[in-house]
Amino acid sequence: MNLPVVFRPIAKKEMDESIKWYETQRAGLGSEFAEELETFLTRIAGTPEQFGRIRGPIRRATLRRFPFTIQFLDEPNRIVVLAVFHGKRNPKNLENR
Repeated sequence: MNLPVVFRPIAKKEMDESIKWYETQRAGLGSEFAEELETFLTRIAGTPEQFGRIRGPIRRATLRRFPFTIQFLDEPNRIVVLAVFHGKRNPKNLENR
């Protein structure tokens, strides 16, 4: 059974802005990025424990094609996405999420 996935507002904003940016680089690339995100979110919702813990209860899934990670909490009744984070950004930006 897949758990429902909810986004913290900052994570939703990061995701939406990244999809838009990729779309400006090449028509359809934003959609391809969104599809890869959806694939990983489905995997996370189905078996969150397959992704390693990085800090306390926070887990991380690393996308394959795009340089992003999805950082999330696997709560008993839902998945909470904390960040859709580009690999070149400063990880200190994640400390208070």
